[in-house]
Amino acid sequence: MTTTQPLDRIVIDPNILSGKPCIRGTRISVEFLLELFASGASKEDILRAYPQLEPEDIEQALEYAISTIRNETILDVPMKSAVFEVPRKGR
Repeated sequence: MTTTQPLDRIVIDPNILSGKPCIRGTRISVEFLLELFASGASKEDILRAYPQLEPEDIEQALEYAISTIRNETILDVPMKSAVFEVPRKGR
């Protein structure tokens, strides 16, 4: 699922769902679509449940998710454990 076309169906607007990537013209986030797939819904199930969506909307949502993960950088940063004690009165 590699595309060279722009993801023109995915919008990021701070006034819609706090800026989460959504399908244009809807309040359906890419995250929500991924959750539907993760719960076992098929593309056909989603299109039936959300008739305002088109197959290309779902394809671009998946492409957006893939491109986001593909460009993610994971850093292995060692951390020291810190234990904090709360001072007690009378000690």
